Formats: sequence, C-alpha cells, structure tokens
Amino acid sequence: MTGSADNDYESVIDAAPSVGYYESLEFNAPMSTTLADELATLLSSRTPAIVVDIGCGWAELLLRVLAMAPLASGLGVDADVRVLARANANAGARHLDDRVTFTTELPEPGSTADVVICVGADHIYGPLPDALVNLQDLLSPGGVLLLGTGYWETTPTVEQAASIGARPDDHRDLADLVDLAMGVGFRLLGLRTATRREWEQFEFGYLADWENWLMKWSHDAMAPRIRAQADTHRNEYLRGWREVLGFAYLVLGKAQDQT
Repeated sequence: MTGSADNDYESVIDAAPSVGYYESLEFNAPMSTTLADELATLLSSRTPAIVVDIGCGWAELLLRVLAMAPLASGLGVDADVRVLARANANAGARHLDDRVTFTTELPEPGSTADVVICVGADHIYGPLPDALVNLQDLLSPGGVLLLGTGYWETTPTVEQAASIGARPDDHRDLADLVDLAMGVGFRLLGLRTATRREWEQFEFGYLADWENWLMKWSHDAMAPRIRAQADTHRNEYLRGWREVLGFAYLVLGKAQDQT
C-alpha cells in the first residue's frame, strides 16, 4: 500500500523521535472500527482455541478476536518491536495479556492454529501464491484464514503501479485473487473490500503524525525532510494509485479433511 514509504516512515522516527509513530492510526490497513468488529465477530464465531496474527502490528484486530473468543489464546507476530510494545500495552489495558503472546519470530514449522490473520503482511512469505501455501500449512483442518491484501480495482499504468513501488503484474484483479486462493485449496467463506472512506482514513491517518509535527515544528532542522516525504506520499496517493489499488479481506476456509 505504502510502497517504500514504510522505510521512510521509520527513518524519520529514528531521526526525529518526537514525531508520533503510527499514533494517528487505529489500524495499519484501510479498515474501519465497524469492519474490524464485523471481521472479529466472524472469526470468533469459529470458537477458536488458538489465533495467530502474522504481521499483527499493535494487535487491534487480534485483541478484538480474543475479546470475543474468551477460550482462545493468541500469538501476534511482527518484525517491529516498537509496535509490539504498543500491542503489549493494549493487551494489558484490555486485561487480555494473560491470553496473548507477542514475538518477532514466525511460528515453528508444524505449528497450527484454528484462526490465522494476515493483513497486509503476506509479503513475509514471498509471492502471494507461496504465502497462501504457507498460511494454509499454518491452519488446522477446518481452520479459517483472514487474508487482507491488495488487488487492482482498475488496470494500472506503469506509472500508477510505480507510485506504490510495484509493477502492473504485481497484483491481480479481485476475481483472479479469489481464484488464486481457491486454486490452492481454500474455500471462500466471506469477502469484504475497503471503502473509499476507509482508504482515506488510512492514508491521511498515516500522514497525520508528520503533519501534526510540522504544525508545531515547521522551522526545525528536520522539517524540510519530513515535509518533502509527506508531500511525496500524498501526491503518490492522490495523483497515482487512488481508485486504482483496492484492498480485499478474504475469509478462507481449510477443509476438515485437508492436511
């Protein structure tokens, strides 16, 4: 979604720690509270014992699922220790810290879970076909995967794809995305797509930490760099991939007799 901007975001924080770190975002994806609660309700209805979130960030969705599934335990995985610190704080504030563990390490081979969440993090496993196979292996028979990933709403130009650090063939359209998942052996149990409002909430929430800092510190030595990166990201969204890149939430089931 944000292309190389994630690295820029982290580099700004390293250079100017007073800038907020995703503080203006509730979810690090185009997702509203309404959609999060809807997905959490759907996932918790499977009465899972183990829920694993790959790329959990600060664990907003994982914690919602655990709150709705009181017999479940959770594992959140993310490479960013700063967001995991926020995840731990969130779990403690909601009295869920006795049922969830956070780590930077992927689950051991052979580990399984009843519900797996992977929103915006399938790249951890390489190309999407490989990610789907790996995520399916992580599921117990009869388990459910929530996959949140990008797709092309319209066929992009080379320039539009490049605005998120991609090529036109790096994503599929929505129908081909579903076909890919089903070709691996999943069944499609549910499908949601991010709305324009959810995209705008995400993109401008992503920028809000920088913009709010610039309102206070416009003459700081770091201001030109932060202003330039904020302007670049905003223009890439508004003039590049807005209404071109979509984001889908696929609820995918693994058959009971599938190993």
